[in-house]
Amino acid sequence: LLLMLVNEFCSDCWDLACEFNNTDHRTELNGTDRLIVRRGQPFTINLNLRSGSYEPGVNQLQITAETGPQPVEQYGTKAVFGLSDAIDDTRWSAAVTGPPGDIVSLSICSAPDAPIGHYKLTLDSNAQFELILLFNPWCPRDTVYMDSEEKLEEYVLAQDGIIYRGNAKYPIPSAWEFGQFEEGILDACLRILDENPKYKRNPGKDCSGRRNPIYVCRVLSAMVNSNDRDNGVLEGCWRDTFDGGISPMAWRGSVEILRTWNSTSCLPVRFGQCWVFAAVACTVSRALGIPCRVVTNYLSAHDTNANLVIERYVDENGQLQNISKDMIWNYHCWVESWMARTDLKAGFDGWQASDPTPQEKSEEVYCCGPVPVRAIKEGELTFKYDTPFVFAEVNADVETFLKYKDGSTRKITATSQVGQKISTKSVGSDEREDITHLYKYPEGSDEEREAFKKAKHQNKLLKQPVNSGLHVNIKVSVEMRKGCDFDVFAVVNNTTPVEKKCRLVFASRGMSYDGSIGQECGFKDLLNVVLPPGGERKVSLRLSYSKYCNAITQDNLIRLGALLIDYSTRDAVLAMRTIVLENPEITIRILGEPKVNRKLAAELIVQNSLQDPLEACCFCIEGANLTAERKRKENPGPSPHDVEPGQEAKVKIYFTPTRSGLRKLLVDFNSNRLGHVKGFRNVIIVPS
Repeated sequence: LLLMLVNEFCSDCWDLACEFNNTDHRTELNGTDRLIVRRGQPFTINLNLRSGSYEPGVNQLQITAETGPQPVEQYGTKAVFGLSDAIDDTRWSAAVTGPPGDIVSLSICSAPDAPIGHYKLTLDSNAQFELILLFNPWCPRDTVYMDSEEKLEEYVLAQDGIIYRGNAKYPIPSAWEFGQFEEGILDACLRILDENPKYKRNPGKDCSGRRNPIYVCRVLSAMVNSNDRDNGVLEGCWRDTFDGGISPMAWRGSVEILRTWNSTSCLPVRFGQCWVFAAVACTVSRALGIPCRVVTNYLSAHDTNANLVIERYVDENGQLQNISKDMIWNYHCWVESWMARTDLKAGFDGWQASDPTPQEKSEEVYCCGPVPVRAIKEGELTFKYDTPFVFAEVNADVETFLKYKDGSTRKITATSQVGQKISTKSVGSDEREDITHLYKYPEGSDEEREAFKKAKHQNKLLKQPVNSGLHVNIKVSVEMRKGCDFDVFAVVNNTTPVEKKCRLVFASRGMSYDGSIGQECGFKDLLNVVLPPGGERKVSLRLSYSKYCNAITQDNLIRLGALLIDYSTRDAVLAMRTIVLENPEITIRILGEPKVNRKLAAELIVQNSLQDPLEACCFCIEGANLTAERKRKENPGPSPHDVEPGQEAKVKIYFTPTRSGLRKLLVDFNSNRLGHVKGFRNVIIVPS
């Protein structure tokens, strides 16, 4: 008589070997109190038989693996399999490993294309256990496979990173805690999948779709924002004030955002902007096992009418007019995820761009991507998903028109190129990696022209250099610190053989990073600029703190514009430049021996560089495996309330590291006048 193996043991006589399996599957940082494994890779459980011992060829076992509320074999959400002589890593399979005896080691392997998520495994009908299954970028059969251990360390396992802000001439690195292995984060990420409307409409089909990283990335792109009123994670806000929520500048990491969303019945967390949306999407992707990185595109076009042209209008005072909905963002962040594109022709595997910031709808939902980065470079605009929108972000043409007081308009010469210094953190270091070449061919190259032909980018194909003989450039001072007065310069040249009489308007205004223009910071209007043949003139504009302090936003940006109008021809030349005001640096000192489970102190110092006292001062620190949660300390100044000009805000905040390795301590200093000042310090924690 064939004995059924399952009748030989009871449910309390087995060992899921969570510590061994989770470590082997590189999920141990999620904890070892439950089984978390990656698809396409075997894991082992130990069965303690009630009596007798296992006999090969005699004992049999049927195993059922199920995920989702409607598991069906046809859709891959249910698998039924028995014991084999050896593991088959192309499908769900099981085999007994080790010598016969009263303890049986059972090796189980999931299919490399199995849907990710919560699973129940039933051994015959006698016993059941649960596990979480994730994508496996270490498995060559998985479509997210990445063949570089160094890159996997960076794009899957690293819990912190760098996001670039500022502008193209002055990229500002800002540290971010992704925290994908912090307590409760994996559960929140899996809940995002269950909250998405596709799951609620058809849970069986949605769970089946979770075998495909393309599908999962598209769901995440929609669910990280909440514009569709779908219980998404973040609500966007691009106003000057953030009443009813938190300024996007206040966030230092994804952990608090995801924990807040998960603990408040999936109410959208207020507020996010592009780098916050992208960072949260990166956290969720890494948590689920998809290699992911945050990318910043400087001078990023938002083409609302899909004509690959951004139209801008300026008045005779050089001020941008809100006539077109098209915008050029000073920078814009999205994510890239690594995967094979089996739905496309060969050659488009690798990095796929997707954008969780709600800008335009795709298939009736606020989402964007994933689109192969190479498809953008090659001008393959028919490829899924949303290639035309992302192509425009890095390639749109810019046309500028001067609107006269009488209502007439005239196209003018203006130098502006979108898609500059596309940046991400380098693998294994905090240096910036320029990846513009992955999105675009060199300007003017034959390859670029071929890409534009494919994309039918007629404006770029037909564009010819225009040279009226008049030129204007904007030069800036070496240091432009917030709180200081400084000069900027408009340099005008006449390269024609005749004298030119011109008007020069030199203006400055506060600016938000999304391109919105605010209040004036300084203005100069010269009605009689005479330029002899070959002549040059340099005109300065003083930017005083007393004037710009109330005009700038939390982004610390000022837009400069110099408009030169030729009286004789009415031709005009426009130069525009955005400058970033530098915040004071945070000095970070680590006091104590940096060992696991040993209390350390961070001494934090910021000098008030402004001409006004700082009020409502507050330091915050956080870091993966350094602080259990964000730590906060208020009123750090010499007086209980203020930090006077030139004085220092200084505090000590204590924390206890929980794991060894290279960690980032992230610091935020906030006050009424400086806004959020960021800093970070790398700390090497050694075992205790």
